[in-house]
Amino acid sequence: MPFSLIPFALLVIPLLEIGVFIAVGSQIGVFPTLGMVVLTAIIGSILLRVQGFGLLTRMRTELDQGRVPGRDLVHGVMILIAGILLLTPGFVTDTIGFLLFVPPLRDAIWAFARSRVTVTSASHAHYETRRQQGPQTIDLSDDEYSGGRDDSPWAGDR
Repeated sequence: MPFSLIPFALLVIPLLEIGVFIAVGSQIGVFPTLGMVVLTAIIGSILLRVQGFGLLTRMRTELDQGRVPGRDLVHGVMILIAGILLLTPGFVTDTIGFLLFVPPLRDAIWAFARSRVTVTSASHAHYETRRQQGPQTIDLSDDEYSGGRDDSPWAGDR
C-alpha cells in the first residue's frame, strides 16, 4: 500500500465503521449491535487459534523437508491481519477479517503477491564456500605503500 493511501485509509475506515454502526444500530438496536461486535471478536479469536496452529504445523513440515514455506508464511501474515481486524470493533473490519480466513481467497492473494515477490534463502554451505575463497582484505607492506595524493583534503595532516 503506497504511503499516500495510508492516511486516506485511516480516515475512511473509521468513517465507514461509524456509518455502519449507525445503520445496524438503528435497525436492530444498540445492545444487539454491541453483542454482534463482541461475538465476532470471540469467533475471530477461535478462528485465529485453530488456523494459526494448523499453519504452524504445515510450516514445520515444510521446514523439516528442507523447503522454504513461502506460501505458508504469506498465509500466516494474512491470518494475523485477519485476527487483528476481527478484534478491532466494527463491521467493515470484521468483514475483511472473515474474508481473510477463507483459504481460497488467501490463495488468490498469494498468487497475486507471488508474481511480484521473490523468496530466496541463504544456506550455510554457500557461506562456507565464500569464506574458503581466500581473504577479502588487502594487506600492504611498508615498501608497497607509496603515500597519499597531494590534492587530498587530508594531505595537510601528514
